[in-house]
Amino acid sequence: MSVKVAAEAGLPVTLADVEAARPLLAGAILRTPTLRAPRLSALTGADVWVKYENFQVTASFKERGALVKLARLSPEEARRGVVAMSAGNHAQAVACHGTRLGISTTIVMPETTPQVKVMATEAFGAHVVLHGDTVADAQGEAERISREEGRVFVHPYDDRDVIAGQGSIGLEMIEDGPQFDAVLAPIGGGGLASGVALAFAGRSPQTEIVGVEAALYPAMWSALTGIARPCGGPTLAEGIAVHNVGALTRTIIRALVPSIVLVDETALERAVNAFLTNQKTLAEGAGAAGLAALLTEPERFAGRTVGLILCGGNIDPRMLAGIILRELEREERIVSFRLTILDRPGMLGRIATLLGKLGANILEVHHRRTFLDVPAKGTRLDLTVETRDQAHAQAIEAALEAEGLPVQRLGAGGIDW
Repeated sequence: MSVKVAAEAGLPVTLADVEAARPLLAGAILRTPTLRAPRLSALTGADVWVKYENFQVTASFKERGALVKLARLSPEEARRGVVAMSAGNHAQAVACHGTRLGISTTIVMPETTPQVKVMATEAFGAHVVLHGDTVADAQGEAERISREEGRVFVHPYDDRDVIAGQGSIGLEMIEDGPQFDAVLAPIGGGGLASGVALAFAGRSPQTEIVGVEAALYPAMWSALTGIARPCGGPTLAEGIAVHNVGALTRTIIRALVPSIVLVDETALERAVNAFLTNQKTLAEGAGAAGLAALLTEPERFAGRTVGLILCGGNIDPRMLAGIILRELEREERIVSFRLTILDRPGMLGRIATLLGKLGANILEVHHRRTFLDVPAKGTRLDLTVETRDQAHAQAIEAALEAEGLPVQRLGAGGIDW
């Protein structure tokens, strides 16, 4: 779709708006690299390139739209200050650039926001108000503060200036990357996908823009298809976990984004882990959504040149540690076994010696005698071991069985703890 066609379609934001926003960003945000990712290409079967928006000061693309909005405030509006609602990244962006520009910022965040994002927002100079369980709750409180205190409300996505600012990502990808067959854009409220779609529609109309949502929060998918699906539940991609999409963004995405892929939590976990282990970079759940879509539908993108927008890297360290361990279990590089053995001296040593000969590293041992389903002269032994790969894990299990030690798998692929 050309710029002219986009304008004639009556879209609320155009490529001209995106291009006009660019000078406001010069020198204030990082022009992040768009780099080929050979290891992700090998993993997915596509020719993968990554736009590293996690390199921004606040580790998120949100700086672009927030800065454009703040830079266009009148002197009177800037004096009154601003208020915003956010689950984290928009909050940090408004706080960072508001402080830099000397604008007072109040940020309303859901009470469920990860503490790492609350602390980061305060560190950038904002006054943080925690309110409600969802972004929708936070928005209501932010609008109340805006009315009562006269602050300008800075919407995280349904704002023309914000959408135009996010569109600069698309322009940079077009200028710095190859000719993309497809670009996968995470969708929460839709600001990022709208801006990027406008840029490609005007500059590279042959590129397919594919939206990506968390399966637990298919708000834009439902709005566009007319099929109501429930939104809710704990998701790793809290940055795109919204119940309501924007009116402006819905119009743009309906016109320029032909399809949306819904990704489940396992795919999001795998994608976060893949960015860490393959690219040595941090991605939060929302930031990894594009890669999660590639992992979900590899046949769709096989052999194509695909751009991923790693839109944020603000992930709780404890969550990241849990994801790494869970992925090691999925790959059977950490495996747990349950054995019921005779309670006699030397049995534990015998098993440990066998595991050592097999090259298994023992991580954890639970030795229990009190379960009623264990023979009076027996004991239950739960072992967690580190292995090289799935074949190694299977060899260890077979060797234990050969020693007359019946084995049950625990955790992934086996019985529950």
